[in-house]
Amino acid sequence: MKKIFLAVLTLGLLVSCTEKTKQEPKKQVTTIDISKTDASKMKAKLNQYAKVPLTTDLSKLTAKEKKMIPLLIKAVQTMDDLFWYEAYGDKDALLSQIKEANTRDFVALNYGPWDRMDDNKPILASFGEKPAGANYYPKDMTKEEFEKSNLVGKDSLYTFIERNDKGELVAVGFRDKFRTELMKTSSYLMQAAAFAENSGLKNYLLARAKGLLDDDYYNSDALWMDMKTNHLDVVIGPIETYEDQLFGYKAAHEGYVLVKDMEWSKKLAHFVSFLPELQRGLPVAAKYKQEKPGTKSDLNAYDAIYYSGEANCGGKTIAINLPNDERVQLKKGTRRLQLKNVMQAKFDKILVPIADELIDPSQRKHITFDAFFANTMFHEVAHGLGIKNTINGKGTVRKSLQKYASALEEGKADILGLYMVMQLHKKGELGGDMKDYMTTFMASIFRSVRFGAADSHGIANMVRFNYFKEKGAFIRNDKGTYTLNYEKITQAMNDLSSLILTLQGDGNFDAVAQLVKDKGIIPAQLQKDLDRLSEKHIPVDIIFEQGVETLGL
Repeated sequence: MKKIFLAVLTLGLLVSCTEKTKQEPKKQVTTIDISKTDASKMKAKLNQYAKVPLTTDLSKLTAKEKKMIPLLIKAVQTMDDLFWYEAYGDKDALLSQIKEANTRDFVALNYGPWDRMDDNKPILASFGEKPAGANYYPKDMTKEEFEKSNLVGKDSLYTFIERNDKGELVAVGFRDKFRTELMKTSSYLMQAAAFAENSGLKNYLLARAKGLLDDDYYNSDALWMDMKTNHLDVVIGPIETYEDQLFGYKAAHEGYVLVKDMEWSKKLAHFVSFLPELQRGLPVAAKYKQEKPGTKSDLNAYDAIYYSGEANCGGKTIAINLPNDERVQLKKGTRRLQLKNVMQAKFDKILVPIADELIDPSQRKHITFDAFFANTMFHEVAHGLGIKNTINGKGTVRKSLQKYASALEEGKADILGLYMVMQLHKKGELGGDMKDYMTTFMASIFRSVRFGAADSHGIANMVRFNYFKEKGAFIRNDKGTYTLNYEKITQAMNDLSSLILTLQGDGNFDAVAQLVKDKGIIPAQLQKDLDRLSEKHIPVDIIFEQGVETLGL
């Protein structure tokens, strides 16, 4: 194994030596004015997050698996600096100028000087609106200039767009921009692979280590899908495109270290076989459901033990659906990872208190963790349903809808997740009262809309809230609580499912933009109700105590 490690490392060094010299990130010199920053206000902002330790039962792991965990955590930690640069720029230059501790901590929590849970409003007086393209594009670049350019790789997931000495746009690959950092990440993954007793995990780690240096993740994504019996897992690299609000083209670096719950995973495995049947039954015209979802997809439950980069900013993910590569999805399906310990923490600390404040007392008994888990799980499964490529030659849905693709996809997964729950409940595959799933679904909307309009999940939930309201799926009572109309929820679910799938299949950018403009907003009355949650000190989200010390390693 040592020979393999040295060979791959040597290959990486040879590639690095022959590539174009890395362009050093430009320093962002900004005079930080915190004179208007109220330390107590910043502390109150921090207190909107509940602290949660990320732990799991390590007794079921082997000695070698325990040795892998610190190396995987080190690999994942490197994603933090890369995401900082993508989201903002020079982290050290920013944080070093902020002397007030609460302000510095809050800026660090947000990976930049904009509040992610408050529509990216500036935290510091010196900063204006956050650039829609984050740090992926020149600040003076217009959309027209970008669209007219013939630049090769401009819409790649894995490039920055910069200007050369002549002021021309150039594409710089992540592998060039972050060469030094990615070599370190690659090394940690290969060291971890040396301890891997599971052949699938070993092969994946070595392939991912190489993919990070090549900006090519197809092979490692395919190998990741082939893993079935691994106890440990790591999700790492440039993955989601939420940070790029200009076009939605550029991926952001992130990482998770996970421990699989083997018993729970066995319980979930059989649901995947229903995907083709559920695809055929989608409430939309036949031409929008012609694609066949892969049935090799996995449903698994995990405990998360480390988050970093894009995964660790703003609202924390409680489930993952990957890979995003449409080629791998159509060939091998996807893997849905339910992060059970994080999900339980959000249910206990956030969802139940929200329901006690906003759901009508007669319906609160229907708020259950099993329903929350199922709704979340089938949200991730529903990413595999519907349509990935437009029906009119506009290419993939992601590229045709650009910056709105992520929000609409999250909205699709939410509503089709509920559709799947209803169908499986009718078949007797899911137990419990259907009212549990619907009521918990509604309470989850209140939880997610607090993420704000800067978050794709927040936008998706606001669209659904306003759509459901128009359809009479719920009413707001005089006492400030909400009562669900269970019959009308079903019709609203079918109608919204059809609308979203049609917009995706048509690649109708303008119509999606109008939908977000009309319904991706928080009405004044809802905002007052959400303010009540803050007044009751109900957390907006969670932050983690994590690392080897938290795990007792």
